[in-house]
Amino acid sequence: MADKSMTLDQALTGISGILVTPFDEQGDIAPRRLVPIIDRALQAGLHMPVVNGNTGEFYALTTDEASVMVQEVVAMVAGRAPVLAGVGRGLRDAQALARVSAEAGASALMVHQPPDPFVAPRGIVDYLKAVADASGGLPMMLYLRNDTIGTQAIAELCALETVKGVKWATPNPMKLAEAKAACDPSIIWVGGLAEVWAPAFYAVGARGFTSGLINVWPERSLAIHGALEAGHYQQANQLISGMKTFEDIRAEEMSGTNVTGVKAALIGQGLDCGPTRPPSAWPLTPAQQARLDRFLAENSL
Repeated sequence: MADKSMTLDQALTGISGILVTPFDEQGDIAPRRLVPIIDRALQAGLHMPVVNGNTGEFYALTTDEASVMVQEVVAMVAGRAPVLAGVGRGLRDAQALARVSAEAGASALMVHQPPDPFVAPRGIVDYLKAVADASGGLPMMLYLRNDTIGTQAIAELCALETVKGVKWATPNPMKLAEAKAACDPSIIWVGGLAEVWAPAFYAVGARGFTSGLINVWPERSLAIHGALEAGHYQQANQLISGMKTFEDIRAEEMSGTNVTGVKAALIGQGLDCGPTRPPSAWPLTPAQQARLDRFLAENSL
């Protein structure tokens, strides 16, 4: 069971479990379908549930839908763990969602990297300041999916008072190490590419990792985290090897099956959270579904 007394810093260095966004038969959000998923994950020891992340189809939601999701998830978690709330898109949307997240009781914000085609590093600084002001100063984790902004720019972002750390989601461990060296030692660096990349990121100083697997198999995620925290890389890699089929399916079609694989697995477990929204792929192809069915059966899931 997640520890109620866990600090935000401790939770951030644990597993950030990115919750799916359930949809009903009419295609509307159905937050209460998350109850058994959240309960199972927290019972397994999940350190920090995350709402409105990419596994939560953040970019397929309206800002109103994302606002309802953060309110509902914080209520469902009910103080059993800190909740990290994703915010992003246009500045006004990000500010509105930041305000709602703070009012709902989220512990910190995960700020999606702005996808605007014209992004200046100094513009991101202004963006973060405005989001922080809207939230009343909630701690912020930067969700970095593009490291081409450069080490100096990353250091400038991390120098902002409310920035607690970075969820590093690019497959460049050496750039992570370089950025870490350029920033204040208090900044927390989290592996943002789930379990498969966690050992490589740990090796250069990251702590903790994001996970979509926690929706389906939280016990395996926690076992991988425990092995990495203990420095048992061989054990961690063996545990990762046993869930790699799941991640391979999610990585197909330009990662367009990322959430599809999770939601299909949940349906297979009797926890129907509906389909994904386009432009995500839905459903899995027959070949992908057959591999997923074997994975679930072989692991008694």
